[in-house]
Amino acid sequence: MVSLEEHADRHPRLTDALIAVALFGGAALGANLTGPDGGRPQDVWVAVVVAGIACLALLKAREHPRITVLVTTVCAVALGGLGFLLTPLLLAPVMVALYWLTASTTPRTAWPYGGISAVLIVSTAIGPDLDAMVVVRAFGPALWLLLPLVMGSSSRLRHAYLGSVQARAEHAERTREEEARLRVTEERMRIARDLHDVVAHHMAVANAQAGTAAHLLERDPALTKKILTDLQATTSSVMLELRNTVGVLRQTGPDADLLEPTPGLDRLADLLESCGSAGLAVNLEIEGERRDLPPGVDLTAYRIIQEALTNATKYAASATASLLLRYSSTTLTITVTNEKRTGEEPRRGHRGFGIIGMRERAHAVGGDLRVSDGGDAGFQVVTALPLHPHATSQRAAT
Repeated sequence: MVSLEEHADRHPRLTDALIAVALFGGAALGANLTGPDGGRPQDVWVAVVVAGIACLALLKAREHPRITVLVTTVCAVALGGLGFLLTPLLLAPVMVALYWLTASTTPRTAWPYGGISAVLIVSTAIGPDLDAMVVVRAFGPALWLLLPLVMGSSSRLRHAYLGSVQARAEHAERTREEEARLRVTEERMRIARDLHDVVAHHMAVANAQAGTAAHLLERDPALTKKILTDLQATTSSVMLELRNTVGVLRQTGPDADLLEPTPGLDRLADLLESCGSAGLAVNLEIEGERRDLPPGVDLTAYRIIQEALTNATKYAASATASLLLRYSSTTLTITVTNEKRTGEEPRRGHRGFGIIGMRERAHAVGGDLRVSDGGDAGFQVVTALPLHPHATSQRAAT
């Protein structure tokens, strides 16, 4: 069911016309009222015509509130000057005009217009005779003319408040949607990094193992059998990690606890062993006192080492690479170095997403990552990870 206020908002012209007709009927009745002395002017039709002009002016009150106030004020002064009693019935047009002026303009505009209108009408109601009834004659019109000014100000403040509430709600909705889109984007990037790290490493190792097995198939069947066994373990491992990665997206209940924990440096030995089975010998060196790392940093360190060794498996000129872990009081520095192949620039032309993913992971926990592929040092990945990152950074990394 449509309320009266909603109907008035939908049909403003019809509403204004009905108000003007109703006020004209009231003004015609007010023109026939007698004063305290029992008398009234004889030319009632003049009052009806003047009241009709004031009511017609109200049809333009929304578009031209100032002009409407001037016209209705002049009509009210004219009625008072003709000797008609200025009751609320005759003052209704100017009261409506003052309401629209106050509701649609600022107080700096509305109150001066209202004050001038009230002074003119009250002065007319008092008349030239300053007798004992002067206060009574002034109080009534002044009170009735003050009422629309107060009501209009209240309506304007109410609409301004509702507008501000709606604006804040729309802003909050936009902010909520933008935040949700940002979180979705961040989650997609995190999933993409995890899938890339898992698939790229194991597939590179599997490819190297398959190539080595094909090369040694006729010359050393026993070693070929061992390499194929390692290849089977590698493919099983990648399927397991893919299951765990995708399972994190699907599991929401208690079964999520059955998934394998995220890898860290405690699985570094397995990682180096898989690289060895692919033909890459990694020389590990640790400086400083080894310590437990926060989960986010632990995962980040493991994934960066995994990706760097994957690149070494695919692009290294020799079958060796070096891994240096340097622990200080505040930082874990990881350095992976391998000799690059001459005449091949896989990282200059098209780097893919491996280096980008490593740098994003390092930045997510407040660290830094540098890649160098020039000079005698060969290809080198150096990353510095804080041992005590902020909690928000730890969550971003995981």
